[in-house]
Amino acid sequence: MVEKFDPTSQPLHDALSAFQSEDERVWFEDKLFQCRERLRDLPHGASNVQRAQLELEIGEALIGLNRLEEAWSCARPLVELFIAEREYEDAVKACRVLYQSDQADSIVALGQGCWLSVTYPVDPGLSIEMLHNIVDETPTQSDGAAVAAMAAHYIADMRAKGEHENLTFLTMQILAKVAKRHRGIEDEDSIKMWIEILELNDTDKLFQRLSTIIDVMAGDQWWFDRDDLRARLPVN
Repeated sequence: MVEKFDPTSQPLHDALSAFQSEDERVWFEDKLFQCRERLRDLPHGASNVQRAQLELEIGEALIGLNRLEEAWSCARPLVELFIAEREYEDAVKACRVLYQSDQADSIVALGQGCWLSVTYPVDPGLSIEMLHNIVDETPTQSDGAAVAAMAAHYIADMRAKGEHENLTFLTMQILAKVAKRHRGIEDEDSIKMWIEILELNDTDKLFQRLSTIIDVMAGDQWWFDRDDLRARLPVN
């Protein structure tokens, strides 16, 4: 049974405000200024993607400044634009900004960003980050965190190239953290048994369960046609 996600149950990200150093704040303000200048100075014939990528950087800077409502307003139109232009990794990054902005539909954005990051071969580090956010958002006793953590490990193993060792080590650490909080187990043999008991090593079942979790997160608020995007995938 999939538990309903409650966006108000815990913060979506660690707020920078009170703990942000003056140097960090100045850096983000400078980045925001530079991106807006670059956006203003784009030539008339610049592509939609060029403009949207600068707007995405602006959204990321606004997150760093804890200007969360502005970040949402900046990034929200970019999801469909990037998808229309087949820039799926940038679409995931836009969803990440929307998740970090801690607004009413931030969990919806996280679900859709996770769907894109699993469906399309984007940077595996970004996919792992998005799935780890599901781990953080999932109640301690729910199997959902285990599903997301195992999916992240599978993606790291299958997609990572030069960074394979580092990413698979990271995802194994995430799995171990979930096993400890889920069942209080820490030793390697017990974790392997836990994976088998939950059938996390059955990839077909694993991704079916992940799909169900994402459906719960997004509800009926999908911003794009998943069937259309599946049809765009390469045959091989």
